[in-house]
Amino acid sequence: MPDEIVDDASEAGLPLDAPAALTLDILRHSAAHLMAAAVVDLYPGTKYDVGPPIEDGFFYNFRLPDARHFSDSDLGDIEARMRKLVKQRIPFEREVLPRSDARALFERMQQPFKLDIIDGLDDTVDSVGVYRTGEFVNLCRGPHVPDTSLLGAFKLQRVAGVYWRGDERNEQLQRVYGTAWFTEAELDAYLARLAEAERRDHRRIGRELELFHFDATAPGMAYLLPNGVIVFNQLIDYSRAEHRRRGYREISTPVVNEKHLWEISGHWDHYRENMFLIPVDEQTTYGTKPMNCPNAMVVYNLRRHSYRELPVRYADWGVLHRFERSGTLHGMLRVRKFQQDDAHIFITEEQIEAESVRVLDIVRHFYGLFDLKYSFRLGTRPDDFMGDVETWERAEASLLHILEEHAGPGGFAVDAGEGSFYGPKIDIMMEDAIGRSWQLGTVQLDFQLPRRFGCLYIDSDGAEQTPVVIHRAIYGSLERFIGVLIEHFAGHLPLWLAPVQCELIPVQDDKPEVLAYIDEVAGRLSAAGLRVDVNHRPGERMQAKVRDAELRRVPYVVVIGKRDVERQDDVVRVRDVRRESREDDSTVAALVERLRSEAEERRPA
Repeated sequence: MPDEIVDDASEAGLPLDAPAALTLDILRHSAAHLMAAAVVDLYPGTKYDVGPPIEDGFFYNFRLPDARHFSDSDLGDIEARMRKLVKQRIPFEREVLPRSDARALFERMQQPFKLDIIDGLDDTVDSVGVYRTGEFVNLCRGPHVPDTSLLGAFKLQRVAGVYWRGDERNEQLQRVYGTAWFTEAELDAYLARLAEAERRDHRRIGRELELFHFDATAPGMAYLLPNGVIVFNQLIDYSRAEHRRRGYREISTPVVNEKHLWEISGHWDHYRENMFLIPVDEQTTYGTKPMNCPNAMVVYNLRRHSYRELPVRYADWGVLHRFERSGTLHGMLRVRKFQQDDAHIFITEEQIEAESVRVLDIVRHFYGLFDLKYSFRLGTRPDDFMGDVETWERAEASLLHILEEHAGPGGFAVDAGEGSFYGPKIDIMMEDAIGRSWQLGTVQLDFQLPRRFGCLYIDSDGAEQTPVVIHRAIYGSLERFIGVLIEHFAGHLPLWLAPVQCELIPVQDDKPEVLAYIDEVAGRLSAAGLRVDVNHRPGERMQAKVRDAELRRVPYVVVIGKRDVERQDDVVRVRDVRRESREDDSTVAALVERLRSEAEERRPA
């Protein structure tokens, strides 16, 4: 689970007034205080850091006395103490203290994390907010609920180790996560959604289906196992073919480049902390590429271009590396090494809308393969941007117009400050089967890198002009896309992606005629290009073999016994695992055609 980074400014400063209506954020912020009060009550000497509301819940970071660590059983004790405080209807009392008085207060209380927050405030801050909940005193702006009696529907969920301020060089604290809602019914519904999400967890399913492995020697870098490679290659092979059809040309570029390339691109100044760096000697440092774009500029510059050639579309399925903090790594959904269906399109400014519409059409096509619901999110200029404001505003206006014209009202949202450092972007947000939102692909408009690399084309008047570049990825990270598909389909992948598309199981595995017929059927399926497996494990009951195939999410299971052989009518019993193992009879010829057409048409699961 990623570490949430907390802005200390949200903890200190003058108190904020509560709105007329109670919000979930206020409720959860108050629940975090309630939990901290219970922890301090149960474990005297506890040092408490920060505890904000987050999506669907809250957390608080602690350092327990005597190097103690929370256990799962402790959560029940903390919850019980919280409920005791709820019954006491303890008010949340706020006051404003001079900064020096607040510092003296927390120094007497021996709360070093609060002192650090106060000391880090801007010199212009002379007063701060403090909230008292019974004996518990916290540096906080609020707002909060009037009293603890409004905090009945909550549950503590888990404990995690986190680094103070999210920096691995700092000490590790213990974070307790919880959730809080207005009513018990809302809490129960949320916990049911969590249980369903756990059932779909791609990390567990990936192990069960033998798709991938993560090893301690390579954190955040997946080992793709044979089954996983099948899924991976099916996605890439289809993407390659479709992009060729749409006028893209594939390139392959270095995984490692010398520092100078990253200085030109701006990654050295704006992205270096997220790169794996390889010092060779005192003068030379290499970096593994976190993005493909600088190398695409190099390829473009290998020869002169005319306006008649544009758009120039380069596709690159290269391996990328990003140094994500260890606390943010999460199975296939957040990794350090990945591949994506990257492309860089060099265009004139007049071609921005037409080419962007073509890219959005690719999005519709690829996401339609999986019957995925999606929307768009426009990320605008971040604080750490490259270039000039005027160019940024022009690029943002272009993307906004495109979204208004082609996504329609309600089809996109604006996420201020979330663009890339070199340009605004459209993130593709997919909604999965249980309503969760995932960021997958992206479309970025870039006026900066072509300038920095001196990219040019000759216009109709014979003058040199700088092209605009569209950076885009549709799947996004293939690893992440696979992880999301696993959770969306609960492991029941569409037939064309399934590592084993059909499994044949003998009823009597000691009958030569049965085994011979199964091998014949397997051969006919394989000859049609289907991935088929035969379960020849001797001595195992047929029902156990069927159950094993179902657990491995094999889409079709065919059971063949002696009577099927004796009938000589070429009819077998077919079980569709994705549809509650619905059974029907089929000739082998019809089965081959059924599976072949479903796979070739790439129907959703």
